[in-house]
Amino acid sequence: MAFLKKIRPSLLRSNNRSWRTALLALVLLAPGGLAASTVTDVLNNAQLRGDATFRFLGLPLYDAKLYTPQGAPFSWNQDFGLLLTYRKNLKQKALVESTLEEMDRQGNGAPVQSQLEQCFQAVSKGDTYLAVSQGPDKVGFWRNGTKTCTLSYPGIKRAFMSIFLGDDTRSASFTRQLKGQ
Repeated sequence: MAFLKKIRPSLLRSNNRSWRTALLALVLLAPGGLAASTVTDVLNNAQLRGDATFRFLGLPLYDAKLYTPQGAPFSWNQDFGLLLTYRKNLKQKALVESTLEEMDRQGNGAPVQSQLEQCFQAVSKGDTYLAVSQGPDKVGFWRNGTKTCTLSYPGIKRAFMSIFLGDDTRSASFTRQLKGQ
């Protein structure tokens, strides 16, 4: 703050409306803030249960947050939300193919590729995807707070969410942290 007083004292004046307006716009338009409000809009009593950073070869790919009703322990029997905030740019093809590969690797049935292509778009650093289960056979997806699709497929909740929360994920420590254990 002392630095700002020396170079731009007008920025610190309390009557500077443009500064306050810009700050408010930044807070309201931040992708993470939009996604966080979306999870509370679509999942009753959603509270953060756990969070973790997924790394590949030591490089962080995304930050994940698990929301459960009232922050309760994770259970496949309850609906929950999973928020991913990307730290790297990824193409749509990479998102779709890696999702299908992980679902197949875990022995879970998967929707067809064209369904995932409707849901997943390329992401840039800071973009978010929110997945919220709606019973065992539906998962809704939001990108940066805007709904992209709902996958309806027998067992899609467990098939898709097991990539992050199942017993055979790529990183057991990531999954434990995400579940708040």
